[in-house]
Amino acid sequence: MRDFRDAKLMAKSLRAAMDARQVPLSHSETLEIVARQFGYDDWNVLAAKIGETESESSAGKGEDAIRLKPGIPILRIFDEAKAKEFYLGLLGFALEWEHRFAPDLPLYMQVSRSGLTLHLSEHHGDASPGSTVFVWMDGIDAYRAELIGKHYSYSRPGIHEDGPGGRTLEVPDPFGNRIRFCEKRS
Repeated sequence: MRDFRDAKLMAKSLRAAMDARQVPLSHSETLEIVARQFGYDDWNVLAAKIGETESESSAGKGEDAIRLKPGIPILRIFDEAKAKEFYLGLLGFALEWEHRFAPDLPLYMQVSRSGLTLHLSEHHGDASPGSTVFVWMDGIDAYRAELIGKHYSYSRPGIHEDGPGGRTLEVPDPFGNRIRFCEKRS
């Protein structure tokens, strides 16, 4: 049985059959008829649906089967209260979830803001203290103003105009990790 992915072939067959009966139809007219037969408003809608399934079916072939997603850096923390004060309070991240294997065991949590997700871990061996995370962003001046406006006692970050890649706002956390927010030069 044919489905909508055979629509072009079906339109070609319809045109040939109608031509044999001396009923002239253009190729575009037969495409529109076939689209309506499948319940779509017009050929453009059906063609978009065909394109979606073709990209889905090619996803399992060769290099197209490999799809890397954005990485999630893991940063080592040593104090839950300080981590929350810094990441949730100062940086404005939202706490998405927390995990402990038992109430007295180390914390592992996920925080995020505007497309950036970080994992924060008290577990020994999950990450090295003193790591640096590089983050592309837009609106670096507004973000710096937001940070300065919070009057955080331990940091007053500035923007380095000549940072690698662009204007850079480096913010150190209480555990020796650094987040480099970078906005490309225009």
